[in-house]
Amino acid sequence: MQTKLGVTTSELHYRANVAMNACTYSVLVIDDHPLFRKGVGQLLAMAPEFELIGEAASGREGIELALSKRPDMILLDLNMRGMTGIQTLNKLKQADLDALIIILTVSNAQEDLVTALRGGADGYLLKDMEPEVLLAKLRSAAKGQVVLDQTLTGMLAHALCEDDRARPPADANLTEREYEILNLLAEGMSNKLIARRLDISDGTVKVHVKNLLRKLNLRSRLEAAVWVLGQQRR
Repeated sequence: MQTKLGVTTSELHYRANVAMNACTYSVLVIDDHPLFRKGVGQLLAMAPEFELIGEAASGREGIELALSKRPDMILLDLNMRGMTGIQTLNKLKQADLDALIIILTVSNAQEDLVTALRGGADGYLLKDMEPEVLLAKLRSAAKGQVVLDQTLTGMLAHALCEDDRARPPADANLTEREYEILNLLAEGMSNKLIARRLDISDGTVKVHVKNLLRKLNLRSRLEAAVWVLGQQRR
């Protein structure tokens, strides 16, 4: 699948409109294809709110860089030689990191998608998306929203609805607050945004999310968000 990481002049206009005091998000790219890493770097260079602070050609190298540089966001490929993307994801989630981990891959296979999200990925994007769309998704992720390639939403919702391990909310004994937070997760909100909406602490939201995921037998917030949307369409 051919990638489309060439930058466009529209990004120059965006750069001119970004405020001088805008937050900068540090990004680490873990991908074993040097040309793709270079393309991502060029794309991020056109967006003043992102700073590429490291590149890794393997999962092992990526974990070392993540632990030393503490990025805000990690873009992770799935199909890598040696340690796979899923193995790398699992190691990163076990580490003491606050980084958002976005899968950026050519694979649109349902098994890869579901495995990544159950492993705790904060987003799943395909490498063949247009540059402007990719940047828009990364900006949404930086604002705390969960991100998923729009072509995969239906596939994921179907997979989760067919999964007998997930419990319907009515059978999960969710509290009123957990229902409220679950619906906000379905809107793509981060813990921080949910805390602001409900006027509670980030820590309290984190506890509620952990509890509702356990009750629903789901493993990640993005998995929960898409699963809820699938339930609503039934």
